[in-house]
Amino acid sequence: MAIKMKLQDQKRIVVKIGSATLVDARTGRLRAAWLQTLADDIAMLKERGKEVLIVSSGAIALGRRKTSLPPQGKLKLEESQAAAAIGQIALGEAYADALHKVDLTAGQVLLTLGDTEERRRYLNARATLSTLLSLGAVPIINENDTVATSEIKYGDNDRLAARVATMISADCLILLSDIDGLYTAPPATNPDAQHIPLIEHITPEIEAMAGSTGSSLAKGGMTTKIAAGKIAVNAGTSMIIANGGVYNPLKSIMDGAKCSWFVPNSNPITQRRRWINGHLEPHGSLTLDDGAVHALHSGKSLLPAGVKALEGNFAKGDAVILRAPNGEEIARGLIGYDHFEAEQIKGCRSNQIAEILGYDGRPELIHRDDMVLRDVDPSEHSEPAAQ
Repeated sequence: MAIKMKLQDQKRIVVKIGSATLVDARTGRLRAAWLQTLADDIAMLKERGKEVLIVSSGAIALGRRKTSLPPQGKLKLEESQAAAAIGQIALGEAYADALHKVDLTAGQVLLTLGDTEERRRYLNARATLSTLLSLGAVPIINENDTVATSEIKYGDNDRLAARVATMISADCLILLSDIDGLYTAPPATNPDAQHIPLIEHITPEIEAMAGSTGSSLAKGGMTTKIAAGKIAVNAGTSMIIANGGVYNPLKSIMDGAKCSWFVPNSNPITQRRRWINGHLEPHGSLTLDDGAVHALHSGKSLLPAGVKALEGNFAKGDAVILRAPNGEEIARGLIGYDHFEAEQIKGCRSNQIAEILGYDGRPELIHRDDMVLRDVDPSEHSEPAAQ
């Protein structure tokens, strides 16, 4: 039975936009008319109940045009960082203006790859993105090029977009590029190259088909897109490589435009719980009361009120063991507070957190999406991601 993938069926969507798609290579100017059609597409998707996040390149490309830096060619590290600092303002304003015209609000988030790998920063970033989505905003995410030295030299926003997609349990990652998908060989140089519309598994043969050269404005080529695909599909997120140069690029995909779909390996929540269950060393434990144990088995998050005692010197984002009153291990999860803070708020109601800690922290000690129950097979758990 053939696999059929449709953008209409995806709920939480991350769209990555490359510099060559957003910025005119000849003039160095923003493609403002194209960007407005993208905003129209986002508004259409949101009207259909979808959530959309944007990971956008373009800050350095826009910034160098506003300076005396050469419009083409490689820049020194400090020149790239200066161009990013200038261009980031222009990039944010462009997205805010385009979205404002369709009655949407943009929220800017600057990340490095490290923010998606270190657990404490990972949780903070995910909480911010989730809150922006819950408020109806469209997060505009870019690499923090002004401080991320190694990422400017060697990194790319394809892989950053894949890490963001896995962080927020996205259903689909769309890489808008200057090519309409994966081919058996570079189509610009090989007339016999064949387009591949569906990739069920990223095999060594698929990786070998990817070229390594990007455009003059962008660092990423097909190699980085395949690397992003491996990150995404292994965490349960489908991926599309599509031509972003056309107007209304997302609507074009929905209308059947040529593109390449990468099929996800598993449900993102399943994959994440496997990671928590088997690959993180616990740094402490929490003993719960009977009510909290029942709440966890009902699919709820762990609130401070249900904690009787805690042990260990854990930090926010560390893995901890959750125990029933008799000491039996019932779950593991990533805790949202440091040991000192958790000690202060244990046994208290969530609406008391701000008064006790002096700031308005998150209401749960451990969110249900950061937890795996010991008597529940993670491969069979189908609980939806937090909205």
